Amino acid sequence: MFVYLSKKIAIPNNVKLNCIAWNKEEGYIAVAGSEGLLKVLKLDQGSNGQNKGGLAAVSNLSMNQTLDGHKESVRVVTWNDAQQKLTSSDTDGVIMVWMLYKGSWYEEMTNDRKKSTVASMSWTSDGAKICIVYEDGAIIVGSVDGNRIFGKELKGTHLTGVQWSPDNRLILFALANGECHLYDNQGNFAMKLNIQCVRLNGSNAARVQRIASICWFSGRSSSRRNRPVLAICYESGKVQIMRNENDDDPAIFDTKMRNVDAKWNHDGSVLAICGTTLETPVPPAQRDNNQVCFYSPLGRIYRTLKVPGSDITSLSWEGKSLRIAMAVDSFIYFANIRPDYIWCYFEKTVVFLNSNSSSGNGVRETPMSVITFWNTVSNQSFLKEVEPTLCLAASSEHCVLGVECVSSNIKEIALSTLENRSNTADDKVYQLLLCNSIGTTVDSKYTDIRPSFVGINSSYVAIASQEEILIWHYHTPKSASNLQSVKARKEKRFHIDDTPTGVEMAKDLMLGSSSTGTGEAHSHRRISDPICALALSEKLLLVARESGAINEYSIANVALRNRHMMSSKVYKMAINCNSTRAAIIDHMGVMTLLDLDDNRETQLNFSRVERKDVWAVSWAKDNPLLLALMEKTRMYIFRGNDPEEPISCSGYICTFEDLEITSVLLDDIISIGELQNSSHIIQLRVKSLRDTDDLLEHVGLEDAKQFIEDNPHPRLWRLLAESALKKLELDTAENAFVRCANYPGIKLIKRLRTINTQELQRAEVAAFYGEFEEAEKLYLDADRRDLAIELRMTLCDWFRVVQLYRMGGSGVSDQQMETAWREIGHHFANLRSWESAKEYYDKSHYIEGFMDALYHLEQFDELEQCVEKLPEKSPLLPKLAEMLASVGMCAEAVQAHLRFGDQKAAVNTCVNLRQWGEAVELAQKYQMPQVNTLIAKHAAQLLNEGRLTEAIEMQRNAGRHLDAARLLAQLAERELEKRAPMLRIKKIYILAALLAEQHLKAVATPEIDYASGRNTLLDSISLEDAACIERMWHCAEAYHFMLLAQRQLRFGIIHSALTTAIRLREYEDVLPLEDIYCLVALASCADRAFGTCSKAFLKLETLSHLPEKTLQEYEQLARSIFSKYEPEDADMDTVPCYSCGVPVPDSSPACVECGARFPACISSGKPILQPTNNIWICTTCHHCASPVEISRHRACPLCHSLIASMAV
Repeated sequence: MFVYLSKKIAIPNNVKLNCIAWNKEEGYIAVAGSEGLLKVLKLDQGSNGQNKGGLAAVSNLSMNQTLDGHKESVRVVTWNDAQQKLTSSDTDGVIMVWMLYKGSWYEEMTNDRKKSTVASMSWTSDGAKICIVYEDGAIIVGSVDGNRIFGKELKGTHLTGVQWSPDNRLILFALANGECHLYDNQGNFAMKLNIQCVRLNGSNAARVQRIASICWFSGRSSSRRNRPVLAICYESGKVQIMRNENDDDPAIFDTKMRNVDAKWNHDGSVLAICGTTLETPVPPAQRDNNQVCFYSPLGRIYRTLKVPGSDITSLSWEGKSLRIAMAVDSFIYFANIRPDYIWCYFEKTVVFLNSNSSSGNGVRETPMSVITFWNTVSNQSFLKEVEPTLCLAASSEHCVLGVECVSSNIKEIALSTLENRSNTADDKVYQLLLCNSIGTTVDSKYTDIRPSFVGINSSYVAIASQEEILIWHYHTPKSASNLQSVKARKEKRFHIDDTPTGVEMAKDLMLGSSSTGTGEAHSHRRISDPICALALSEKLLLVARESGAINEYSIANVALRNRHMMSSKVYKMAINCNSTRAAIIDHMGVMTLLDLDDNRETQLNFSRVERKDVWAVSWAKDNPLLLALMEKTRMYIFRGNDPEEPISCSGYICTFEDLEITSVLLDDIISIGELQNSSHIIQLRVKSLRDTDDLLEHVGLEDAKQFIEDNPHPRLWRLLAESALKKLELDTAENAFVRCANYPGIKLIKRLRTINTQELQRAEVAAFYGEFEEAEKLYLDADRRDLAIELRMTLCDWFRVVQLYRMGGSGVSDQQMETAWREIGHHFANLRSWESAKEYYDKSHYIEGFMDALYHLEQFDELEQCVEKLPEKSPLLPKLAEMLASVGMCAEAVQAHLRFGDQKAAVNTCVNLRQWGEAVELAQKYQMPQVNTLIAKHAAQLLNEGRLTEAIEMQRNAGRHLDAARLLAQLAERELEKRAPMLRIKKIYILAALLAEQHLKAVATPEIDYASGRNTLLDSISLEDAACIERMWHCAEAYHFMLLAQRQLRFGIIHSALTTAIRLREYEDVLPLEDIYCLVALASCADRAFGTCSKAFLKLETLSHLPEKTLQEYEQLARSIFSKYEPEDADMDTVPCYSCGVPVPDSSPACVECGARFPACISSGKPILQPTNNIWICTTCHHCASPVEISRHRACPLCHSLIASMAV
């Protein structure tokens, strides 16, 4: 931060001031002094028509009211910011409360104790209570409406100060003997504070340590929650800052002055302490022993401000801490604060750390920073949340953020990437983030060097801690494409006391090749002369130390080139564009110039260039002699040694280029919290640019040319060229273009010399400078509509082209209009406005664009019609086919491919869309046998991947029904292994068999019809295929009859169940033998056919694959049955065999005499003993049933096909 005196107000009659208080909300300033003086002032920042920032604007007193009421010297004034009240007290103990009414302050209430003088007063943070302490030990706590809450007298105690705790639950009292006592808000003693900065009441205490001020910050801190907030200042110069009332490890330091008053700024980040120096006695005539010191909460001094006068008595901060007011003798001094914001500027983008970005509300365990990337052209802002940010710097295209890794997961990753580091809790790790103008990280690096200072150029980032320096060669998307010298892109790290010499030290400086011992030595070396500033250019690195020494390094090989010595500690440095000079600002605000050029002949004498109260500098990017600096609230432009007239401004300099300075009002954006907009960016022009404009506007080209020759700059030559062109002074313009190396301008001059008409010349000039409306008007006035149209075509302003075509009436061809319509369609297509694009593409008969619009609008019906609109062999047909195929419109895509003549693409489309049948049909039609090979390979791949069902579907769709049936049979076997329900296995076999029948239908010929010659078809195909078909029906019958027998047994149809079970003996190759004969034994036992039952048990007892225990159980069960019943069948009904006439049992599946087989009825399971007549045959599965039995069904019991007719 930087501080400088900015204003002084004298109090009439030389009345000595005792105290001052600045209202944080409305900006009122209360000053009090002897003779009962009490004034309320208010400074308003006036405006002279240009936004120059609050600090640079002229400040006028909008209020200067004297409050009458006190008779004696007023000692204490304090504001109630929440309630907008002022409380004052004088030496007589009279307390007065003032209120604002209709723009003036009036007395609201008075209290006169008449016993003692008020030592101090303090309001709570919410303004509800006030605590008043008297010197005699009396304490009064009252409410804002004047009611007393409680009173207390501390006998024999001399009080000097009071403060409320931030939560308003505790009251801290300062005693005259230097002690601090803590009470609760009810007046009960709580504890005595542990004072460590001075010795109190000790035997060695030479004198009483008197407290000058106590200040307990009560606002919300935007930084870490454990930051010290309670400051106790002693007159001896000792200061103790505590985190809370119980802090046993406070920050302790000595101000080296007699402390008088202390105040925290608005966010508790800076403590201002005023007093007088404790050096040798100052003669009365000397009036500069007053000073204000600014400290961090941990006691590190930021800045010291010398204040004129003999006796400083009080100070107070402005609401947003951009100014501070001091009461000195009979004067009020104001000082401006220039905070060191964390910010940078590049590519028209302001990057800054939000003041309230850190999470201090307790929601997060670790604070995070929010970085804003504000594009000043588009006024768009991009937010980036990162770890706590320590520094920012920018080059022409990128910026670098230095952050501290505090999140445990990020810290763990960082430690794992660093070499020669152990993962301990005390390690601090930092990260460098390289970002573009929208906040996207393009490169990053972890390091254990704290980035206290940072610089960046087009290739390198340099950071420095107190003692170490790291140079990082970063990568960007542009540099990553250039793989040359990738090996050399390593980090270079060295200590400030090292003396790198370039190539010889290169290996020692490589971070990746440094030894463990060297790394440890770097981390543990401590120096007495730490680093205090850093500056980086394209060629040089300057590193300043607190002693005033400046090390100059070359960037390319990291060699120490030179050492410079300054007379005081350096605050800031900046290097010009060609690395020949540097601007140095010391800690007192004195700016000097340092020559870095080794060529003594080109050096200028810069020793006499010295400016005071400078807080910012910026070199021009395009002129090494131009320097802009901020001196208080004035900006000076130096050309060499000579300054121009100052410009009033309080903005922070962003960039200096093309004789224009861009500055930003960071105070308004960051401190005050305004929403950033264009009014926060200020564009300032240097004097030579302003003078050139005046000369060109009011004098003439010759005088302006002479002035520019005396003050040459490309920007001025461009201005002269523009002015000369508009006056058609071509020679002067050409000379100016040559001087500023503007090749397009020189080409324009050549073109203008070939044009005879001045109107057309002016039109060309207007078009060159972007005044297109004026150029078009000049073309039309000259009756050159064709040139106006050509201009608009060049600008791609096709809407205007259409208007100009229509203005001309006839003479415009259809092709020209269609071109314009097509380009307008392209315009809407780029904007994704497909409805409008479709309209204009249709007007221009541009089929390709029309197709794209229909596709994006999902109007596929119209897209399908484009197939017929396009001629055969049109190159757009494959694209159209691809569009149709992408949405699953297979037939239409095939039609487009065939219309183009690409049959192979049509087949591939069918294959890709799983339309295998159509693919086979096309392949057969166009004699493409390779499709069968393709289908077979695809099926094999699906089977290898275990996608059996997909393979079945593919084969079925491709018309390969028998192959699909075989795969279904495999599926049934898998289900059997999984012990799936029998009904599911039966259905799968039925499906397989039905697909096999489809295969038979496919191989049928006109000579051999499927309906009448199925058996003949079976004989005509291969034996393997025929056996496969019969096998599938055989398996389906097995599970059908098994389910039928169990169903009959369950419903008590015992004899039918036995008949069906006996039929299952024909399917021993399909069904488990144990299941068959268990069912036969059960059904025959229930039907009292014990002979059949005995045979079934005999079969079960001979099954060798059954466990021994199971066989014993069957044997025991048979013994228990046949011990009661004889193994004989009961009398059975018999019928004559249709072949030999021998009587056979009605449940027998074949004649035992002649061997004739009786087909089973698929409805009842019974044998059909007269199969030659009066039976029903299914037209789908070709199985038979008894007409009586089938009459109860609507579908075939086996294949489940609907029964269309009951004809037999």
